[in-house]
Amino acid sequence: MKAVLFDLDGTLLDTRDMILNSFRYAYTKVLGPDTLPPDDRLLSLVGIPLKTQMELIAPDKSEELFQAYLENNALVCETMLGGFDGAPEVLSDLREQGLRLAVVTSKRHAPAEHGLELMELDSYFEFILGSDDTAEHKPRPGPLLDAAERMGLAASDCAYVGDSPFDMEAAREAGMFAVGALWGMFTRRELEDAGAEVLLADIRELPELFAG
Repeated sequence: MKAVLFDLDGTLLDTRDMILNSFRYAYTKVLGPDTLPPDDRLLSLVGIPLKTQMELIAPDKSEELFQAYLENNALVCETMLGGFDGAPEVLSDLREQGLRLAVVTSKRHAPAEHGLELMELDSYFEFILGSDDTAEHKPRPGPLLDAAERMGLAASDCAYVGDSPFDMEAAREAGMFAVGALWGMFTRRELEDAGAEVLLADIRELPELFAG
C-alpha cells in the first residue's frame, strides 16, 4: 500500500449521536413525531450523500428534511461531535510508515473539513473529497478513483477504510483494499456481506495492519 483513504463519519469522527439527533429533529419537524423510525433504520443509509438519503426517505419532502437536518446539525456539531481514542497517534504512525493519507466522504466538503478541524485531525491529510467535489458518489467507485488519480496512484496501491457497507462496495469496485471499521455504525455481518477484506475492532489496529 502507498496510500490509505478514509471515510469520515463513523471512521475518523464519532458522529453517531449527532446524526441521530439531527435525524430525529428533521423527522419530527417535517414528517411528524409519529413517523420516527428506530435508530437502526435512521442510521441505515449513513454513508451516502445526505440529500440522497432524504430523497429515499420522503421524495416529496426531501428538501425540507435536508434543510431541517442541516439546521440542527449546525447547532449541535460542536457539542456532540466526538473522536475515537488514539486517532491522532494512528494517523501520525501511518504517515511515519510512509503512507499518504486523504479523506473521501459522502459529507459535503465544508462540514467535513470543519469536523476534522474541531478534532484537530485536518493536518494529517493531503486533501478531502466531499460529496460536492465529485460527480459520482459511494457506493459507486468514482470518488475513490478520483482520489487515487489526484495522488497519481493506481487504485490497487490504495486502501479504503470505512464503517459502512457503501464504503466496502465502493472500495471493492474501485479495486482498493477494503478495510471495515467495526468501531463505527454498522455490524460485522453488514461489512462482511459488502465485501470487507479485513475487519478491525479498533482504529488503533491500523498501523500494525499496514506495517508489513
